[in-house]
Amino acid sequence: MDAGGPVTSVPDLIDAVRAGRFGPDPATAQVTVAFTTRQGSRHAGRARGYRNQVLSLRVDAAVGSCATEPDELTDEVAHDCVGRSVAELLTHPASAVRVAALDAYLATVRPHPQAACDRVTIPAGTSLAKSTARAAAVVDLLPVVPGQRVLVVGVVNSLLAQLRDRGVGYLPCDRAGGSTEWGEPCLPDAAVLLERCDALLVSGMTLGNDTFAPLLRHARTTGKPMVAFAQTGSAVLPCFLGAGLSGVSAEPYPFFWLDGAASTVYRYRAGAGSPC
Repeated sequence: MDAGGPVTSVPDLIDAVRAGRFGPDPATAQVTVAFTTRQGSRHAGRARGYRNQVLSLRVDAAVGSCATEPDELTDEVAHDCVGRSVAELLTHPASAVRVAALDAYLATVRPHPQAACDRVTIPAGTSLAKSTARAAAVVDLLPVVPGQRVLVVGVVNSLLAQLRDRGVGYLPCDRAGGSTEWGEPCLPDAAVLLERCDALLVSGMTLGNDTFAPLLRHARTTGKPMVAFAQTGSAVLPCFLGAGLSGVSAEPYPFFWLDGAASTVYRYRAGAGSPC
């Protein structure tokens, strides 16, 4: 269905979905299952680890997800989503619920296997092997050359390792602060780094913590390439291709870190037929 041109913000996309411009009335789409995934990991051989919490909502055959800071949402939030319509949840006070509901709806009406430009199989293996393979698939979407610098918003050390191996510099940014595997400080505010980068590599978590809009606006106004790696909002982010976003690595639930079996990443590129 014609969505009336590219959307440039999450609120605009929600308004378009609620108006029925992307498919069936979201009031008719019901959340049948809701759950949270809490995960801690530290790959063998790595000095630093991660903690993740993800809210996931199921609509029909699709699962939409939004990662949050650890303990940001209680389990009751997930329980309260069950049986409610997507339309109701798109007005929920919690941003994570709105994003997960939007993601589930869009994944239902535009399934990745039909909409993506290509798919990459992440081979079965250890957590580090799968993280490294996923990172290579993501970084391949970035049109950068040695000597350039990428602003990485939402630090994942495997992504930084890929950039290092390719001779590409990076500016690590993470709201939690801290440091990279190599002891480099992670600044919490991306705004102070935007003018220093040649490209942006952005976590889907920016959708849920409301930091996505200024990054997209910067990419759109400067023409810098911006690629999103998306477990959060894997079906949402392709809607911004051509509106500042140049590529998306979409990874719907179940994510690569959940087990050692093979998994799939769906890749999108601007100009190759946006699904939205």
